[in-house]
Amino acid sequence: MRRVIPILLWAAGVLAAQPVTVTLLATTDLHGNLVPVDYVTGEPVARGLAKIATLIRQVRAGNANTVLIDCGDTIQGTPLEGVYQAIARTGADPVGHNPAAKLAGDPGGDPMMRAMNLLGYDAMTVGNHEYNAGLANLAKARQDAKFPWISANTIVAGRAAERAFAGYIVKTVGGVKVAVIGITTPVIPMWERAENLGAYRFLPPVEVVRTVVAKLRREERPDVIVVAAHSGLGRNLQTGAPEEPAENVVYQLAEQAPELDAIVFGHSHAQLEGRLVGKVLLVQPKNGGASLARIDFTLERRPAGGWTVVGKNSRLIPVTAQTATAPDLMEMAKPYEEAAQNYLKTPVATSARELSAARGREEDTAVVDLVQRVQLFYAKADVSFTALFNPEVRIPRGQVTVRQIAALYPYDNELLTIEGTGKMVKDALENAARYFSGNGMPGFNYDMAEGVEYEIDRSRPEGDRIVNLRWRGKPLLPEQPLRIAINNYRAGGSGGYTMFRGAKVVWRSGEDIREMVIRYYTERKSIPGEASGNWRIVK
Repeated sequence: MRRVIPILLWAAGVLAAQPVTVTLLATTDLHGNLVPVDYVTGEPVARGLAKIATLIRQVRAGNANTVLIDCGDTIQGTPLEGVYQAIARTGADPVGHNPAAKLAGDPGGDPMMRAMNLLGYDAMTVGNHEYNAGLANLAKARQDAKFPWISANTIVAGRAAERAFAGYIVKTVGGVKVAVIGITTPVIPMWERAENLGAYRFLPPVEVVRTVVAKLRREERPDVIVVAAHSGLGRNLQTGAPEEPAENVVYQLAEQAPELDAIVFGHSHAQLEGRLVGKVLLVQPKNGGASLARIDFTLERRPAGGWTVVGKNSRLIPVTAQTATAPDLMEMAKPYEEAAQNYLKTPVATSARELSAARGREEDTAVVDLVQRVQLFYAKADVSFTALFNPEVRIPRGQVTVRQIAALYPYDNELLTIEGTGKMVKDALENAARYFSGNGMPGFNYDMAEGVEYEIDRSRPEGDRIVNLRWRGKPLLPEQPLRIAINNYRAGGSGGYTMFRGAKVVWRSGEDIREMVIRYYTERKSIPGEASGNWRIVK
């Protein structure tokens, strides 16, 4: 007996000293992609939470010590979510006249929250698009979630009806304490209507994270600290140049809060499989549920108690055509998807010819001009700016439905008219022309203008590519006053359009541009088939 006890104690000590692996799984910018369908074509596609669910469950089967989080922009973006949000807000479908699109009562709440409940998410960081449908819809979706919405740098000013978000969660898995701090991009007030924000205010993230980390160390003593940020990288990893650091703070956080173990992030719709900044691991999964981020932390027990991170690695697990869809999520999604598909079938107008957006970023096209025409009309503007969000858009000959219009303008952006100048227009076009520099500028930040004539000379250096810029047949003078139509994100300076930031807003639509496009062509019953030809690339 005297020999057995030491052997048992020795064995217990060896087992206690074994390393533990804790796995963090993360999604971001799901934007309502629950069902794996392309709402432009109606065809199956390799993305969406119903497919991500299979990957999540596969990882969990191999390691029960998992934490599952989402980095925000979750309840907006697809017709599935859009129809639900419209019905939840007004009782009508988004265009207000298609009873077939209506849900049969409330099938149980926000579809994305219900899907995430089924998957057992531990937390979701609040994204900027969570505010798009208004505070009542935000509160309802938040109530539908069986997990906390977190954002440490979002506060409630004064005594308001809004409910503050938790700043972080702490979860113990495999005996390891994991803390996840939520951070939201702080520039939302530059984009969103005041009534959609209420008393919510946004603090500088770096200072907030430092404060929260100190509090966690003092009160919770976590073994792993992760930030789940709805904010982009803020740094070009090839050149080292900062990129909209006020909006995108992740690189700053890694540099200035080096005690973090990892930052998983979103917002910019890019992807990053893993990059160390100091000892902080940065990871970004692809938007739309196209990939799942996996970070494995290896920890060893400290003699005095607690755990030490001795290794960490990351990968992005892609969704493929062969990735199975989760039957329980697909079954739950049925009534929402049926309503969305009925909405997409709503007739808008007819087109005398087939139109394509395939070359819409290389030449002026009738497809992009469909949006420009609407913006100039409602904004009573001299000049209009818009991007081509999806080059795969096709307008069929004959009947045109909401499906094509929703594909043409997928975002819930609001239209604004600002007081501007000729210089502002020139500067904006020069910023857009950076798209041709091969610097990774996303196509959705490449704006084209209507109401002026211009040429793009790609052989010239950045900042001097716009030539022969004219307005009403004459050279556009820098001091020329102009009414300019832009969306709310451009008005906030996002995408490098800082020349618009702070401009006087003389009108705002109060509704989404997509809804205005639908109404405009529904009233006119036909789709113009020719581009204005106001711009071209000369070299």
